[in-house]
Amino acid sequence: MPLHVRSIAVSIAVVCFFGLGFICWISGLSPFICCKRALIGAAITYIATSLAVKAINVILTTAMITSRVNRHSSKAQLKQKDKANDIKG
Repeated sequence: MPLHVRSIAVSIAVVCFFGLGFICWISGLSPFICCKRALIGAAITYIATSLAVKAINVILTTAMITSRVNRHSSKAQLKQKDKANDIKG
């Protein structure tokens, strides 16, 4: 089952926003600078997380398809072996 890109990316971006805002505030920067840096950091985090989750979804989907194809082909091979044994026997 693919992961939900938007909800995961937004959650991580919000955490990053407040984390960066807090770090800037502790560092003694002005509120405008804190807000600007936190907003830019959250935007970059959102984009990076979206790309990462999309890549993970592609990997998971490919693995699921490969698993199903392998399972289907192994069942087909077993049926062919059974038919061959029935013909010989």
